[in-house]
Amino acid sequence: MSAPVTPGGSATGGAYPHYVLGVLTLVYVFNFIDRQILSILNDEIKRDLGLRDAEMGFLYGTAFAVFYALFGIPLGRLADVWTRRSLIAVSLAFWSAMTAVSGLARNFGELAAARIGVGVGEAGASPAAFSLLSDYYPAARRATVLALYSSGIYIGAGLGLMIGGQIVGRWDAAFPDATAPFGLRGWQVAFFVVGLPGLLLSLWVATLREPKRGAFDAVHARGDGAVEPHPFRVAGRELAAVLPPLTLWTLVHAGAGARGIAINLAAAALLTTGAALLIAWTGDTAQWIAMAVGCYAAFSWAQGLHLRDRQSAALILGTPTLRWSALGFGLLAFTGYGVGYWTTPFFLRVHGVPVEQAGLVLGGTAAASGWLGVAIGGVLADAWRRRSPRGRFHLALLATLLPAPVLPWMLSTGNTTLALALNVPLSMAGSMWIGVGASTVQDLVLPRMRATASAAYLLVVTFVGLAMGPYTIGQLSDAFGLRTALLSGLAANAVALVCIFVASRHIERDEHTLAERAERAASRSDLA
Repeated sequence: MSAPVTPGGSATGGAYPHYVLGVLTLVYVFNFIDRQILSILNDEIKRDLGLRDAEMGFLYGTAFAVFYALFGIPLGRLADVWTRRSLIAVSLAFWSAMTAVSGLARNFGELAAARIGVGVGEAGASPAAFSLLSDYYPAARRATVLALYSSGIYIGAGLGLMIGGQIVGRWDAAFPDATAPFGLRGWQVAFFVVGLPGLLLSLWVATLREPKRGAFDAVHARGDGAVEPHPFRVAGRELAAVLPPLTLWTLVHAGAGARGIAINLAAAALLTTGAALLIAWTGDTAQWIAMAVGCYAAFSWAQGLHLRDRQSAALILGTPTLRWSALGFGLLAFTGYGVGYWTTPFFLRVHGVPVEQAGLVLGGTAAASGWLGVAIGGVLADAWRRRSPRGRFHLALLATLLPAPVLPWMLSTGNTTLALALNVPLSMAGSMWIGVGASTVQDLVLPRMRATASAAYLLVVTFVGLAMGPYTIGQLSDAFGLRTALLSGLAANAVALVCIFVASRHIERDEHTLAERAERAASRSDLA
């Protein structure tokens, strides 16, 4: 294991940070190839396994998202106390293996279990990567850097569509009528092809150097830079804090008392009742049990964080900018994930585009336009931030408005070429805010808690966006048709606009009072 590199070392100067950024972006490309390929395989899997659109939305969104979000908390904490490059490498190897295992699924339950495994593995990557890159680059460049890293979302999503479409089309054409080797369908082979190379990439990631934490930051606190002798024990405690029923044991051990336990049980009862009502209404048992368990685990973790680490709780949970921006960006993710996933089935069903062509065209445009949008968004956000503390949020507000005229036009035109062309600016607009959200989290917490804060931010964005977006649009598609379902995604943008505007009103004060609030929270912890 390489020793951490100091600010003056090669890991934080010259070309090496750009090399690390390139490798981690490639990791994120693989992340989203493995995640997004389900979109182009949607109709084949739906037909072979006899599933509904709502169930496919569950497989892509909720089954993945709940476990991705929840395991992001302990793995984010592990990234704050362990070697981040090692965590990313192990996580990559695990989710790549689970993607390959998805190709062995024979029913809904087996595919759901594999998707859960992919979610658990991918949970270890982004919080650690956000933290790592924030120690390679100064704050003034973070929106650009994290936007470039996040461009892997769109490159990977595009490649997933392209690779999946080509494999399914060519394999099923070559082996019709169940004549394929071992009886494999094209969608199963696609999972093998995109999953296995990640095992090799994980070996490359393990060679990266680990920079000194907080090298570019003026604000530090007691404990920053200290070596944790038992990192896995720390992560285990954090896992117990989100894993029912160990959540109750964690609260008791942390000193919650009778009142704290009563509050926790009341929250569990309320969520159980809500899930039962939603199951009766929609008939989707797995969706609402998963959401109820996820929300209960997140509530229990937040409750316990106030007892275990008051300073982290004060900055991560108590900063108004972070609360409002997480909700606002989660709602933008609702539209992004929901519309992004169901756009490919829309062109397959409504416009009759062949699967190979859909994969190439939609994949290529998604990769190019998504990358361009997130890169331009990051550069503009940093440029506007230099003019005003609210500058980055101006970019985010723009991102909420741009899809409003484009999406209805794309859905209503009968001209396939025009509809495909309109998907380009739609993809660009939907990706512009990514760097704003990631950099805002890094700027408003201490270096020692960056990965944990990123995991908490991604938890909200994932629950609101990924767990609910594809499922909700799939449910509405079953009821009203896919075109109407996709159009409904714009309602989330309207609420996001309000949330991001409120966040922008708090950002200047929250930045200026960071050190003061951190010290005050630490003092309260000492008195307790």
